[in-house]
Amino acid sequence: MAHHPVQSRGGSPSGAPVGWWLVGVGFLIFVMVLLGGVTRLTDSGLSMVDWRPLMGALPPLNDEAWAVVFERYRAFPEYQKINVGMTLAAFKPIFWFEYAHRLLGRAIGLAFLLPFLFFLLTGHIRGAMVPRMVALFVLGGLQGFLGWFMVQSGLVDRPDVSQYRLTAHLGLAVLIYGYIVWTALSLLAPVSGAVKNTAVGAGLRLLVLWLFVVILSGGFVAGTDAGFAYNTFPLMDGRWIPLGLFDHEPALINFFENTITIQFIHRVFGIVTVAAVLLFWMLHRMVAVDERFSRWMDVLALAAIAQVVLGISTLVFVAPVPLAAAHQAGGLVLFTTAILALHAYRRAWR
Repeated sequence: MAHHPVQSRGGSPSGAPVGWWLVGVGFLIFVMVLLGGVTRLTDSGLSMVDWRPLMGALPPLNDEAWAVVFERYRAFPEYQKINVGMTLAAFKPIFWFEYAHRLLGRAIGLAFLLPFLFFLLTGHIRGAMVPRMVALFVLGGLQGFLGWFMVQSGLVDRPDVSQYRLTAHLGLAVLIYGYIVWTALSLLAPVSGAVKNTAVGAGLRLLVLWLFVVILSGGFVAGTDAGFAYNTFPLMDGRWIPLGLFDHEPALINFFENTITIQFIHRVFGIVTVAAVLLFWMLHRMVAVDERFSRWMDVLALAAIAQVVLGISTLVFVAPVPLAAAHQAGGLVLFTTAILALHAYRRAWR
């Protein structure tokens, strides 16, 4: 028996200011994730060797200050093992990428904290929403610490950050982003009444979770430079299943440290994702849907196709920064679209 959708009422006027504030914070986090990706792609993440979360917002302002910052960088493994002989002029661009990344992190903290206090004092945020917002702020602080914990792993012996810490840093950012998007949608377009359980809803919930796993897989690709292992598609060194998938012992470690396995898994995840989304897109038309939900399913299908095209292009062109950054953006857009489609489903099936 088909479930017939009903039209939902508009968003709560009292929740709209808070909802749009969260949309703005979510946008800043989206930009933050992309900037973090570019920082990784340009090998800029280890250019700032000091962590001063509350101070240090000003960059070097004169030649003397630049000389001090550069001298500190030269004392660490990335300069000594990879960039030995680098000039100050060549150092400045990578410094600016990492500086912008950290400055945006501070800006997001303020963009969250100050409006939150205002909305709390004016009664726009109350009840169960208060601990949720406090938890988000704490998670944001933890994310900043996790970012430095990640950088610290590249300042010891190996001039590269740990792929485990990088993926944890990325994963927490995406979790915070997803929660903010969902909360904003709940405020701007609240769902009244119980939502019926259907295969469509279960499939969308699984899809959101799956896309999160795929993004984590991309984190391991970035953290190990696995994108450079093979740059042909669909075959890898002339094979559908490449040699060396399980060369490391124990076998489980291959999924996290073997660049061949990591790239292979991410390829498979990408193909499975676009196939599943397109199949889901066709199946959803067999049940009664409303126009809004159908539109979001169309956008979801287009986003999945665009993302797999970007992924293949990034691979075969050997990960140029613009394409690789666009691929990372595409992953976040696809994740966002799945959340929007799930919310549209909840408004339709009540």
